[in-house]
Amino acid sequence: MKSYIVGVGMTRFEKPETRDWQYWDMVKEAGGAALADAGVSYEDVQQAPVGYCFQASTAGQRAAYELGLTGIPIYNVNNNCATGSTALMMARQFVEGGISDCVLALGFEKMQRGALGGGADGGDFKTSPVARHYGIMAARHGFEMSPPTAQIFGDAAREHMEKYGTTEAQLAAVGAKNHRHSVNNPYAQFQDAYSVEEILAAKTIHMPLTKLQCSPTSDGAAAAVVVSERFVEERGLGDKAVEIAAQSMTTDTEESFASGSCIDVVGQPMSREAGRQVFERSGLGIDDVDVIELHDCFSINELLTYEAIGMCAEGESGKLVESGATTYGGKWVVNPSGGLISKGHPLGATGIAQAAELTWQLRGEAGARQVPDARVALAHNIGLGGAAVVTMLRRG
Repeated sequence: MKSYIVGVGMTRFEKPETRDWQYWDMVKEAGGAALADAGVSYEDVQQAPVGYCFQASTAGQRAAYELGLTGIPIYNVNNNCATGSTALMMARQFVEGGISDCVLALGFEKMQRGALGGGADGGDFKTSPVARHYGIMAARHGFEMSPPTAQIFGDAAREHMEKYGTTEAQLAAVGAKNHRHSVNNPYAQFQDAYSVEEILAAKTIHMPLTKLQCSPTSDGAAAAVVVSERFVEERGLGDKAVEIAAQSMTTDTEESFASGSCIDVVGQPMSREAGRQVFERSGLGIDDVDVIELHDCFSINELLTYEAIGMCAEGESGKLVESGATTYGGKWVVNPSGGLISKGHPLGATGIAQAAELTWQLRGEAGARQVPDARVALAHNIGLGGAAVVTMLRRG
């Protein structure tokens, strides 16, 4: 059974503590926009998975109740930075499994200012779900006083530079590209363009990563209405429908930890396998894809993902971004929204916001950031701890 996204919505992603709102206000705005986009009401929704990381249990209910009180099942989803795409995957499974015809996937986050600790800078580290990951990092690189998530990805960047000759300028080129893209995105937390030189000159967070190569903490929400083929036909929603052609989630395997490499421990093997499964299930390859939203939590992760999903050979990602192949006029447009680096990264909303951007792109509704003639799109969302979700979207 096929599944389709027929409505999407999101708030602007905001710097924490700069807008007077609560998480339920965010969900009312994003969810209401998605329902209006689909032309359906909350009464049509049969189930709602709701993703977030930093609120208490049943916050999903508190948020969704702003849209209606219909008694439907509401699921609270927490899968670190892959939370949003996990909620979207649940929605797709409900539809493709024949359980529901109309499901609303929601994701939100209300965060605090400052660097994201990722579970390593507070509480009992011994019981942290990412203790194994940071233990691998510390064994090879030691543990410095920089923010732990920036540290583990920064150490992956150091390894990539040492092994393949990747340069600081190539890493900065990712940030420059994504900041440039966000200029045309009214939903983006940042809308300023920076040169490679300006990005290199910004404050160092963990060598070689500067501030303008790191995703910020953010407030915001996103939503997607996922429906069955029958629902599309009965409601006459063909002009809105974007097919979820394939989707896969993977988690860590022995490969993630065996090498002792931060490149593996931050998730490149998970991304590679999730991408492989999606290409196999959809019958599409990376050369069929026009536009990509991928998880650039740090510039190095965009480069690692290029390699993982087959956009280039191992070690060639720095040259790929430098060549212009991943921006307008190139082979693909990667992160037209500005990505996590510039659009922002409210953890629970990120994966659904990627789907929203790609839905607009495939419908030709992305305005000044529209990718010409986009028909096939790929989303990649990853969470340290770990989970990687890859989604192939297609417009007929």
